[in-house]
This record gives sequence, structure tokens and C-alpha cells, in this order.
Amino acid sequence: MRKDKLEEKHGFAGGRGRSHGRPEGGKGLYGRGGFGRHHEHRIFDHGEVRYVIVALLAKKASYGYELIKDIEGLLSGAYSPSPGLVYPTLTMLEEMGFATSETGTGGKKLYSLTTEGKEFHKENKALIDSIFARMARTADLHGRAESPQIVRAIQNLRLTLKLKSSEKKLTDAQIRAIADALDEAARKIEQC
Repeated sequence: MRKDKLEEKHGFAGGRGRSHGRPEGGKGLYGRGGFGRHHEHRIFDHGEVRYVIVALLAKKASYGYELIKDIEGLLSGAYSPSPGLVYPTLTMLEEMGFATSETGTGGKKLYSLTTEGKEFHKENKALIDSIFARMARTADLHGRAESPQIVRAIQNLRLTLKLKSSEKKLTDAQIRAIADALDEAARKIEQC
């Protein structure tokens, strides 16, 4: 099959469409507590994981599992692509002639870029750099939002409010005091 047909078949050419719902085939931001739970934020546009994998393979040959962990690490745990995304992408890159694999111990495949894959990486350097810059911003946001001290404090507040509100009927004075305390906490956080 010709390369342009492969690109069309796999949606590689252009790759500018926006995916909807969860980030491309992985866990993260959606359905997890903390950062992004109700946030309309996508890590990757449709097809961008392919460019990330090409960039990672340009640095060193890797197993699929290593690529998953590398992407998760680059995003500080905000997102982890699923094996159901990474391995078919690696197969597609092989079909396109951009990657090759060698079967090692335990049947695991070690992937590396071909000369054509390295050229593709160079040709798409600007796009890849912009994707990695966005990944770095996401990792930074996730790291700040997932601070253990902040997570603990939020959980403590939720539990305290739940326990207090489950007591017998609160008086008007108690309701005002709780609302005032929450408003004051919000003001202090805004000033940080």
C-alpha cells in the first residue's frame, strides 16, 4: 500500500482534527479526582500521540511499555496513553516505514526509527516542539493542582462539611458561620 494511502487510512496526514471525550485512548484528566475532573481540557489533538512517539523513538529505541511510561512521565501523571493506543500506533508507524522492531526476550518488541522515520521527525520538528511545549504546560498545571498538601486539605474540608451537614438540622447561625468561613477561605486563596 502506498504511503499516502497508509497516511489516509490511519488518519496520519493532517492530523489536525479534534478528538472529543477522553484524551486519545488513555487514562487521565477524565474520571480521576483532582485536576481536570470537570475541566474541558485535551492533552492531544487527534493523531498527535503519533508525533510524540516518533519524537521519543528519535531519542532512543524503546519498548511499547516504555513509551507509555515516558509519555506519562512527561505529563507528570496527568495522562497515560493506553496500550490500545500505543501498540496500534507503533504498528502503523512500521507499516508506513517510519519505525522498525526487533523481537527480544519474552517476545517483546523493541522499536526504533528508520532513516525515513528520522527524516519525518526532522520535517515535523516545529509541530512536535509545540506538542511537547503543551505537554510541559499540562504537566506543570497537573503538578500544582495535585500537590499532596492541597489534596489533603480539600479532602479534609469535604469530610468536615459532610459530617457537619449530616448532623441534626443546622441553625441559621451555624449556616452563616460555615458560609462565612468558606467565603473567607476563598478570599485568602485568591490572594495567594
